[in-house]
Amino acid sequence: MRQSKTKIRRIKAGKPRHVEWPTLFLLMVCYVAWALTTMFVAQVSTFVAIVVSTLLITLHSSLQHEVIHGHPLPSRRLSEVLVFPAIGLFVPYHRFRDLHLQHHYDPKLTDPYEDPESNYMDPAVWSGLSVVAKWLLRFNNSLLGRMLVGPMISQFNFMKTDWKLFRDGDRQVALHWLLHLASVALVVWFVWFVSSLLMWEYLVAAYGGLSLLKIRTFLEHRAHDSPDGRTAVIADRGPLAFLFLNNNLHFVHHTHPAVPWYELPRMFEQNPSRYTDSNEGYIYRSYGQVFAKYLFHAKDPVPHPLWPPK
Repeated sequence: MRQSKTKIRRIKAGKPRHVEWPTLFLLMVCYVAWALTTMFVAQVSTFVAIVVSTLLITLHSSLQHEVIHGHPLPSRRLSEVLVFPAIGLFVPYHRFRDLHLQHHYDPKLTDPYEDPESNYMDPAVWSGLSVVAKWLLRFNNSLLGRMLVGPMISQFNFMKTDWKLFRDGDRQVALHWLLHLASVALVVWFVWFVSSLLMWEYLVAAYGGLSLLKIRTFLEHRAHDSPDGRTAVIADRGPLAFLFLNNNLHFVHHTHPAVPWYELPRMFEQNPSRYTDSNEGYIYRSYGQVFAKYLFHAKDPVPHPLWPPK
């Protein structure tokens, strides 16, 4: 994630008028399953516990994304308390929230400076990189690379930017990191003293969670002249779609960011052409198709192909 050079545009989240029970129930199941996995499944099989913890950490991040968009309670603060435990360890929720809402300003999608979730780079910056850095970033633009080294690259860039903001006196960024460190301390205490996983084993699961999330974000957006043409639909209804809480229907989500995850498939299936015509046919049948096309091949160049904008 990268910080904009200009003032952040904050897109307001939705606000349900009642409790959204499917999301609240799933969040409770996620925490219970996480605790049981780290405490008891790990006693039987460390490998299984790491794999299941990875899946639950990914699901928890998807639930955090729901909270960012105003779910599941009418009170935003109470909803944020529900996802306070940083079981994923690496990304502060409040930084995720602020940068993700900035990302939802569709006219600036994929902009290397204005979209903090863009994977494109200013061609002028790209041309000044070393041969090794260019090779690493090209590898990162394949799906395999995005899963293996993508979490390290994005975390490094994210923390580098936030460190600069902290040094420049951004108190809000400092506060958000302090809250995150308190949350991480709570999770580390649980893993260290209560769970049956070793700390390094849990770190593997946390990295794995980021790696799985990179599957979702890998081709959510592309460079395109039209803002609507920049956001994908992956018409998948399998386990990854559930793990990502239907955010694979990403154009539907960007069109209706306040709609809860369990309503997105119905909205898409009622009139699929409405979305696929609007987003210029940027659609994939399934994640299987995505893996087949891009596991070893880059979908995009690293330098933004339409930069600078006209």
